Amino acid sequence: MGCASSIHISDRVVYHSGKESEEPPHTHSHTHTCTPDTGHRSSAGGQGSLTELQFGPMKLYEDQLQVLLVFARDDAQSSSFISACERCGFSCSVCRTPEAALECVLQKSPDLIIIDHRHPRGLDGEALCRSIRAVSCSHHTVIVAVVKRPDREEATVMPLISAGFNRRFVENSSMMACYNELLQLHHGEIRAQIKLRACNAVFTALEQSQEAVEISSEDHIIQYVNPAYECMMGYQRGELLKENTEVPKSERNKPDLLDNISSCMLRGKEWQGVYYAKKKNGDSVQQNVRMTPVIGQGGKVRHCVSVNRPLNDHNKTEKSCERVQAESQTDIPQSSKHKDRRKGSLDVRSTTSRGSDGSSQRRHSSMARIHSMTIEAPINKVINIINAAQESSPLPVAEALDRVLEILRSSELYSPQLATKEEDPHTNDLVGGLMMDGLRRLSGNEYIFTTKQLHHMTSHLTTPLSLNDIPQCIAQTMENEDSWDFDIFNLESATLKRPLAFLGLKLFSRFGVCEFLGCAEATLRSWLQNIESSYHGNNPYHNSTHAADVLHATAYFLCKERVKQSLDPIDEVAALIAAAVHDVDHPGRTNSFLCNAGSELAVLYNDTAVLESHHAALAFQITTRDDKSNIFRNMERNEYRTLRQAIIDMVLATEMTKHFEHVNKFVNSINKPLAALEENGGSEDEDSVKSVLTSPENRILVKRMLIKCADISNPCRPLELCIEWAGRISEEYFAQTDEEKQQGLPVVMPVFDRHTCSIPKSQISFIDYFITDMFDAWDAFADLPNLMQHLDNNFKYWKSLDERKLRSLRAPPEEHA
Repeated sequence: MGCASSIHISDRVVYHSGKESEEPPHTHSHTHTCTPDTGHRSSAGGQGSLTELQFGPMKLYEDQLQVLLVFARDDAQSSSFISACERCGFSCSVCRTPEAALECVLQKSPDLIIIDHRHPRGLDGEALCRSIRAVSCSHHTVIVAVVKRPDREEATVMPLISAGFNRRFVENSSMMACYNELLQLHHGEIRAQIKLRACNAVFTALEQSQEAVEISSEDHIIQYVNPAYECMMGYQRGELLKENTEVPKSERNKPDLLDNISSCMLRGKEWQGVYYAKKKNGDSVQQNVRMTPVIGQGGKVRHCVSVNRPLNDHNKTEKSCERVQAESQTDIPQSSKHKDRRKGSLDVRSTTSRGSDGSSQRRHSSMARIHSMTIEAPINKVINIINAAQESSPLPVAEALDRVLEILRSSELYSPQLATKEEDPHTNDLVGGLMMDGLRRLSGNEYIFTTKQLHHMTSHLTTPLSLNDIPQCIAQTMENEDSWDFDIFNLESATLKRPLAFLGLKLFSRFGVCEFLGCAEATLRSWLQNIESSYHGNNPYHNSTHAADVLHATAYFLCKERVKQSLDPIDEVAALIAAAVHDVDHPGRTNSFLCNAGSELAVLYNDTAVLESHHAALAFQITTRDDKSNIFRNMERNEYRTLRQAIIDMVLATEMTKHFEHVNKFVNSINKPLAALEENGGSEDEDSVKSVLTSPENRILVKRMLIKCADISNPCRPLELCIEWAGRISEEYFAQTDEEKQQGLPVVMPVFDRHTCSIPKSQISFIDYFITDMFDAWDAFADLPNLMQHLDNNFKYWKSLDERKLRSLRAPPEEHA
């Protein structure tokens, strides 16, 4: 039963017990697949080719192993591994390029990957390994590097381990050597990873359990709590796991009881009894507790598992926990509320080249994380309670609660909702004039009238303006500006630190901004130059390159299908202009610094959104002070007021004190309703989804979220760009700390001391606290797998530096040798 000895000159050959069958060639990769003659896989019930494993009390089944060989060319080593795979009965695929390998990883999730690292120039094994590890489905994959036999002294394997390899294999073209290596891998690392993967089922059971479960270390440091524990004790998981938090203890427990529990744990004995636990609000609650010690490394008790139940409040806790779990369901087929089933023109995957199962699983995962976000504002709790009450309410009550939810999800919860001007013109004019400070938002009817007037201009948005005056070297640098991986720093260099004017001219042309505004290209060019000259070139971070970068991200987001379905042409123009001006005249210091220093701007804007208010105001001052650069000069009054309000609102949304408010409103008003509609299905889906996407309130939330994500998207850029931005923002914060110390001002961010700061730690904290939840929400809406992969890759990069106790942007050169 040998594998066919010849390889046909086609891009893909499939071997089945000595027979050959050619598939259509793939022009993008060279792939060979070798499968044993074991027939189709059997289900767990029928056993068949599945191997039964035991993992503690849990029974597991091991399917036929999937092996991926990545060799740039066929040689004796690759042939030996193919033969060894056949002898072991493993399914084997061979890829020749990193691109084909990554595609295979996404499609097949192999158990074992063997990468040829003998010729780094032909195939950079370490880079490929890092890329594979950035894919979530590879976390339990064993990756082996095939290396050359050392000529001299044995080299360290640390670079390979840092890249993500599990082990190395010194080249040996003997088939038996390869066969023995596969056997050891199979019975060692691979089966260990299969068992680790099975832990997901155990944690899923814990997450769904209605009994409160807490796992602590031997030192009483909390390692894990489930949602039922959060519900019962009032804590959020992040609060307990963020730092080394000890198990909260109540003073009502007698000392001898605590001593008795500790003694049982040390002796490896289970303890069960009544115990007082301390809730977050300080109250003590009496619980029935069963504590079980778990033996770990060194044969010592390393963990304690506590299962807790309130002594006299079982039913109440159970119902409350059911409510919490209803709002954070994971991706289970029978009950998931987040199946990715967009209908008709609203199916993002039908309009892109990515419609794979891997993409679908990632989108499910994003939506699941949205419903279990750690940001739990009071309004979220109110909405959750109302949702739970609806389930058991009569129809009239449920409909009334729907109206309550609609009001609570308003983008302006505390703004009065007035009747239209026709219904009550006196009240409308009086309240509007007294309360809106001249920035009065147009009523719903006026907005609809305005957008109808603008729809006739949609066809002109794709008409490009002349760009002949842009130098060739700069034009070439901007050729791939529609790609997320566009390098803004190359443009910064090519334009001598004037990237905003050139990139702005091209992007505004692509979106037809001049046609929309009715202004000449010369006016736009003059305006862009004036705006760019008002940025501070000596700021390390907040300069015109940052503005150009945010403009690029904004344009990229505007091209995503869901965003296009939500926004009108006037919204697109407002977003591009807001991105260009959002940090104009930024002094390179934070709002807190300006307030502490008593600056003129802080006094002018009453210490509230100081910089953001200044950016918005100055942008309009620069624009309107000279007709030669006034891009709004030819606009009709109502159009201009609508556009101006949208620009101001977006610029003010970049102020970080309202970050979580904006994210929560976006999730509750857009993501969750869309997820519910996608789950319910039905013929009315398209109209219902369109209603959610295009309501005036939700369009405001989309625009705010768009510019917020564009403004702080650095952690989602390719690694080298991410590192450069991290260095620039750190230097700006270092300079602020230096100035605060020199002037005797309060140091706003003490961690940004250039002598002691750990840049990796600062990036990890920023991603954890601000970026992850926000981009999970934005990805669930706009479908951005490339950004999320960069984010995961960059987070791992900073984590690896931090784990090595490094504080700089990069590892020392000798570590790369």
